[in-house]
Amino acid sequence: MKNILLFGAGKSATVLIHYLLEHADTEQWTLTLADINFELAQRKLNHHPAGTAVGIDLSKETERQALIQKADIVISMLPPALHILVAKDCLHLKKDLLTASYIDDELLQLKEQIEKNNLLFLCEMGLDPGIDHMSAMRIFDRIRSNGGTITSFRSHCGGLIAPESDNNPWHYKISWNPRNITLAGQAGAIYKEDNTVRTISYPDIFRNCPAIEAPVPGQWACYPNRDSLHYIPVYKLESAETVIRATLRHNDFCTGWQFIVLAELTNPLDIEMIDSLKDKSIGEWFVACLNFYTKSATFPAFLNRYVAAQERQLITQLFEYLGLFSDEKIPLEAKSSADILQYLLETRLALASTDKDMILMIHEIEFMNRDQQPGRLSSSLVVKGENALQTAMAKTVGLPLAIATKLILSGTITTKGLQIPILKEIYEPVLAELGKKGIRFVEQ
Repeated sequence: MKNILLFGAGKSATVLIHYLLEHADTEQWTLTLADINFELAQRKLNHHPAGTAVGIDLSKETERQALIQKADIVISMLPPALHILVAKDCLHLKKDLLTASYIDDELLQLKEQIEKNNLLFLCEMGLDPGIDHMSAMRIFDRIRSNGGTITSFRSHCGGLIAPESDNNPWHYKISWNPRNITLAGQAGAIYKEDNTVRTISYPDIFRNCPAIEAPVPGQWACYPNRDSLHYIPVYKLESAETVIRATLRHNDFCTGWQFIVLAELTNPLDIEMIDSLKDKSIGEWFVACLNFYTKSATFPAFLNRYVAAQERQLITQLFEYLGLFSDEKIPLEAKSSADILQYLLETRLALASTDKDMILMIHEIEFMNRDQQPGRLSSSLVVKGENALQTAMAKTVGLPLAIATKLILSGTITTKGLQIPILKEIYEPVLAELGKKGIRFVEQ
C-alpha cells in the first residue's frame, strides 16, 4: 500500500483529489490530504475510505516532517512561496515531490542535492506551466526527428469563461488563484521577436494587446508572459527567430486592465495609504488612488486625461461592474490596494454554481523541413468545465499531476533529478492518458 501525501485542498486540487481517490483501490493507494482548513480537506475527501484529512500549520516543521516521513510520494498544491518548506523536508527525508508551480531560484539551489540523493522533484506539472511544455515538446521532437528546424514559437494560454457562461462586460470570471490575477504582469515581460529581444514594462503589458484567432467564438487578445527567454535553452530554440509565451484574455479585459494598472489599483505595497482610509468606502479608495497616482481629481478627469474617447464608455462600464464606485466599506482585512482589488475580483467576478470555465491554449509554430522548405502549424486545446467546482482549470492543473504520480509509483517514469515535463519518458504517457480524458490538441 502506497501513501500519497497532498498538501493543499484549494480550487485547483479538486480534480486531482478525485482522480487519486478514484484509483486508490485498484492502485493500492491511500491519500493523506493536508490543509490549514481541516473542514475543507474533509469536504474534498467526501468520506472516501482511502482518504485521511489533516489540519496543519505549515510553519510547524515537526508536523510537516511527520506527515512527509510516512509518505511514499508528496504533491504540493500550496502557494508557490511555501513549496520550498516542503521541498527541503522531502530532500531531508528522501521523498519524491511533484508541484504545478514554476521552478524558482530557491528550488534551483537544491538541484545538485536532489540528483545526489537520486530523487525526482517534478515541477511545472500542471497546465501553464505543464501541459504547454508537454504539448510543445511533442511537436518539437517530431519536427526535429524528421530533420526540421524550429524558426518561430508563439504559445498562448488562458483560463477563461466559456462563451455560454459569459455574462459580464469583463468577459472573465475567477477560476484559479485570484492573487495571481491581481498581480499579473507586475514583473513585466521579455521575449524574442524577429531576432530582437524586446522588454515590456508593467504599465505597457496590457496596452495594445494583439488579437489572435481562436477555435472558439470571442475576441481574444494576448499579452506577453514573464520571461520567455528562459525557455529558449529549455526547448532548444536557440536558432528560432521568435519565442513568445503569452496569456490570453478577452480584448475588453486587456483594455480595462490597462487602466486598472495605470491607477495603481494593483499596488501591494501602499499600506500607509490604506491605513489612512480605514472606515472609508471602496469608491473613496478608488478616488484616493486616482488623486495620488494619476493626479486626477475625479473619475471623469481621469477619463479625460488618460482614456481615448472611443474607450470611455467601455472603461466606465467595466469599472462600475467591478464595484470601483461602490459605497461598500473597504474590507477590514485589506492591507493594500491589491487586497481591495482582489476582494472585488472575488466578489464581482465569481463563478456561479452552474458556470463553465474554459481553458484555451494555442501553439503557433513555424519551421524549416529537411529540404529547407518553410512549414507552419497551429495546435490548439479547448477544455470546458462542468460547473464551478469541477472546473476546466482544476482538471487541466490536477490531472497531469495525478497521472504523473501514478506513473512514478508504478515505475513507468524512472527519471531522477529536478525536472519539468519536457522529457519524452514523461510527456508521452501523460499526454496519452490526458487524451483519453478529453484533453487533446487539434493540429492544423
